[in-house]
Amino acid sequence: MKSSRKAGRIRRHYGRMHRAGGLNLVSLMDIFTILVFFLMVNSSDVKVMQNTADVALPKSTAEQEAADSLVVQVASGVILIQGREVARLDGIEVSDSHIAGLAEELAYRRQQQSVVPEAGFEVTIMAGRDTNYRLLRKIMQTCVDQQFRQVRLAVEAEVRNG
Repeated sequence: MKSSRKAGRIRRHYGRMHRAGGLNLVSLMDIFTILVFFLMVNSSDVKVMQNTADVALPKSTAEQEAADSLVVQVASGVILIQGREVARLDGIEVSDSHIAGLAEELAYRRQQQSVVPEAGFEVTIMAGRDTNYRLLRKIMQTCVDQQFRQVRLAVEAEVRNG
């Protein structure tokens, strides 16, 4: 027996509405690919300087982010460059104009570069709050004498309430 048009339409509609749904994997893969690229690009924006527990940095409201540069660290009676000991504080005389071990290491690092920038090389000094100012000034002068004229002092970010 032949069914009416309406019965055929109802059967087709019923068949369409009650079949198992499909998952479009192409769109899902596109979304995850975009998400992965977004996370890879934005994860490199965080700048964290390596700090040891024995250097209590001064607090500051610095608004510039830390730049990747050579790190001179004053900690536990020694001066370190990138974690390597270059001088001991007990061997430094007050009358000296520069620190010999630090100057030698900076000269070596400067020679590794092909050309000296007009503004000089960048250096970040990590010294504790209780570091003697005369010692800090001597370290900065040694850096400037060796063409490391862009001197930055590392500080701990202060949280503002307001």
